[in-house]
Amino acid sequence: MIVGIISDVHANIIALEAVLEELKMRGAETVICLGDLVGYGPAPNETIDLVRRESVLCTLGAADERIAYDFARRKLPRRGVADEILEWTREVIEPRHVHFLQTLPVQQRIHTPIGRLRFFHGSPDDPSEVLNLDLDPMTLARMLERHRCAILASGSTHVPFYRKLGNGLVVNPGSVGLSLNGEPGADYALLTISEDKIDVHMDKVEYDFAAVAFDIVAWGLPSMVAEAVQMGHLPERMEADLEAPPKRDHNERADED
Repeated sequence: MIVGIISDVHANIIALEAVLEELKMRGAETVICLGDLVGYGPAPNETIDLVRRESVLCTLGAADERIAYDFARRKLPRRGVADEILEWTREVIEPRHVHFLQTLPVQQRIHTPIGRLRFFHGSPDDPSEVLNLDLDPMTLARMLERHRCAILASGSTHVPFYRKLGNGLVVNPGSVGLSLNGEPGADYALLTISEDKIDVHMDKVEYDFAAVAFDIVAWGLPSMVAEAVQMGHLPERMEADLEAPPKRDHNERADED
């Protein structure tokens, strides 16, 4: 079984098209998305259209929740760039896409040959929380046991990371639309799963991020987002607007000792 995992698309349709094409080429039979279809990028309607057309299995992201539900705007007050773009998104998003976001569950699971794969955006209970996967193997093994799964996938940090735990796995695929690991591009994870092992391939797809940056500016959205898309990291003046990732290099592939 081959599963593609993506997250944090953030209305970047050009990046989404590139990563879905790459996953098809690599033989992905199922593609799951850990949420945040909207926010930061200039193409929320086109992004949701493509996700629906390609039958991508999605969970609700924090930005999605703030567009879909009024209570979420009060629950997670934010300021600056993120809030400005979400206000713009509310003005341009089509009602049918708001309804689609309202149908998304906070978490989902699929069955694989090695056991359940459970996936969500931030935490199993709240898209706005951030689950720390950079923990010791024993703690992570207990986490898999608690959630009754062999594979656990979460997003939100925009930084790719995975850790193998015997026959289990925790994975964060990074971000399709706003990667923050120091190099521009669309992040993804590809899992090849058999009854006794999981092969993990994590990579970044090149796309025309200059065109996305142009569209961001053309729509009158903050230019610092255009900078972040092209640089692969946040400009300093934007760091307070999005929770900064841990300082550790999360591209390191850490297997169990």
